Amino acid sequence: MTAASTPALSQPESFGRRLRHLAVGTLFALVLLIPKIMRVRRNPRSWMLFRIFLGIAGAAMVVLPLGMGAGFFPAIVGLAMFSSSILLPPTKPYTSADDKARELGSLVVVNGGRFQPANTPSAPVQLFVGAESVWVLDRRLQPLLEIPVGEITAAGAEQSEESWRLRMTWASHSVDFSYHGIFAEHLARVAETTIRAVLRPALPVLPQRRAAGA
Repeated sequence: MTAASTPALSQPESFGRRLRHLAVGTLFALVLLIPKIMRVRRNPRSWMLFRIFLGIAGAAMVVLPLGMGAGFFPAIVGLAMFSSSILLPPTKPYTSADDKARELGSLVVVNGGRFQPANTPSAPVQLFVGAESVWVLDRRLQPLLEIPVGEITAAGAEQSEESWRLRMTWASHSVDFSYHGIFAEHLARVAETTIRAVLRPALPVLPQRRAAGA
């Protein structure tokens, strides 16, 4: 009787061991897939399907081990997966710098250093340079300033104490973009060259001809 009961007892233990290995392997795979999961999150449909799959797999890992007496570890992992599928926030609209450049119709995107709007602390920005306008955008790609190219009268990089700055003047306005670090001069020069490339040269003034007989 004892010899006959041993295989019966070892079968659930063997199944529980395999299930634990499966749970550990699934958890390890999820850790390795985190970078890919972040890319999937940019697609609303793919992100929703991933959340549904995670919820179903987690629920299965909770129900099956408890029903077969295979231990609590797989159930804990499954519960964590199921809870994550519920608590994961829905995807948010994602806009890359390339998408924003196409939206604005800008030709080139350059580093704008740090820019300080009125009554706010300075923050890193990017300059989206187009044929008609230069847009100043923050890290979230929110526009802070739009400068009409046709009104720009000066754009030059100059050294300021231990940093560099790009000063732009248009109409009756003037703004500075500050650059710090070992690449400060290079970044300021690149921004200067890019902006000057879209400036329209002033038309030459032709001398008026004297009227005949004057």
